[in-house]
Amino acid sequence: MPSFRGTCAHDHDCGEADCGVSYSLYKHIDLARVTCLNESEPESCRNVFKPWSQRTDFSGPSLRSNADDPELLLYIPFTGALAIKGISVIGGMDGTSPGKLRAFVNRDDLDFSAVEDLPPVQEWTLHEDHRGLLEYPTHVAKFQGVHGLTLHFPENFGADHSEIHFIGLKGEFTERRREAVEAVYEARPMPEDHKVPGEQGTHWRMGT
Repeated sequence: MPSFRGTCAHDHDCGEADCGVSYSLYKHIDLARVTCLNESEPESCRNVFKPWSQRTDFSGPSLRSNADDPELLLYIPFTGALAIKGISVIGGMDGTSPGKLRAFVNRDDLDFSAVEDLPPVQEWTLHEDHRGLLEYPTHVAKFQGVHGLTLHFPENFGADHSEIHFIGLKGEFTERRREAVEAVYEARPMPEDHKVPGEQGTHWRMGT
């Protein structure tokens, strides 16, 4: 297969079950916070994340751009840290498949204007792939500790809109850890802790 920007798209060489395990990172996507600029139907972008076994099921709603504008900008937040090793994209028919992919890591503030001037972490030229046979490997060292991934699809294969049915992410997930903070608070002063030497009873000194 031809190389693109230092990486290459290649055929999947794993069985159905193996790929299902490899492409299971969709479980760690914070779907309620997934957003896409220029989608024709609000929140339709969330439909492209599903099990590997359902990747070629086109019966459900897909992600479509608005008419006469094929560009899409998809933000994917995760529930922990990911190491992303590969990406799979299944687009629509009749020239609606995305023709290029640009990826940005840990940026939740991007819009179309910003991505025009910002160099991506990695960029791929895509092929029309309606069965999920192709995988686009990442420069793994640049995709470590990923809490949010922004995918920019600037063009397609000539249609007036773009369509995506499936996006698969291959890699590893690290559970987000929360450090426990132990703090001791004194709800009320205890006389025995503030006694002044030589004094009797329960007198205690203010401010000590």
